[in-house]
Amino acid sequence: MNRFAQGSYAAAVLLLALAGCKREDAPQAPVAATPEAPAAPVEQGAAPADLRDVIENTPSYVIGISYPPAAAKYPGLAQELTQYAEHAKAELLKAVGELGNDKPTAPYELSLAFDMLADTSKVVAVSADGSSYTGGAHGQPLVARFVWLPERQKLLRAEDLIDGDKGWKAISDYAEDKLLEQATVRAQGEDLSPEEQQAQVRNLAKMIDEGTAPDAANFAQFQPVMDASGRISALRFVFAPYQVGPYSDGTQTVDVPAAALLPYVAADYRELFAQP
Repeated sequence: MNRFAQGSYAAAVLLLALAGCKREDAPQAPVAATPEAPAAPVEQGAAPADLRDVIENTPSYVIGISYPPAAAKYPGLAQELTQYAEHAKAELLKAVGELGNDKPTAPYELSLAFDMLADTSKVVAVSADGSSYTGGAHGQPLVARFVWLPERQKLLRAEDLIDGDKGWKAISDYAEDKLLEQATVRAQGEDLSPEEQQAQVRNLAKMIDEGTAPDAANFAQFQPVMDASGRISALRFVFAPYQVGPYSDGTQTVDVPAAALLPYVAADYRELFAQP
């Protein structure tokens, strides 16, 4: 992404943050919800969290962070979101501090938008997407997913979800095949000879193989795909730029259906998934 595009992205997030001041008057975009079971109320014994959008603009740096108001119902989740944002902000300010009396050729930028993906009585999901620019050709991508279980008041983490190495091997094989298919389709859409297309896919194959190795850390970012009854019909694994392809390929995803996951899902979490 060039600096013009980077700046435009930051501006867009800042505009979203400014708009957050008027969210109470504006209709909210719908998110997945369980028709029979409404979203869980505020966590027992806890007051709603104070999720305030952040806008800071100085000659040296620009920061724009926006939160979904609905996440404030879940103080534990809200804490996870703010901790992630504060860490990203601290890293940016550390880089600014290291400039000393020097001035950057362009302001350092942190653009981060959290969005509600699902809000049901059993599963709540939030995405975090943005970038942190501290010099160079483009910013460092920020990609994270948070899956909150209101009834248990805890995050659902990849290492807890899948039971054993066999499960990660199955997910790894599935994701690698789908990403190679996607890479082939992209190559076919470019103005390349068949030989050049094959060479491009071969070059990507190594990155895909390494980025989808059967390790929970490679699949730490995921979001649920919810069905009409509020069950998880698939998990969408999210791969940040550089993990399974070059920066220009952007964030990539693979949906693994519940039927393929269930044999390997830990017993404590199977009831969250749609049954075959």
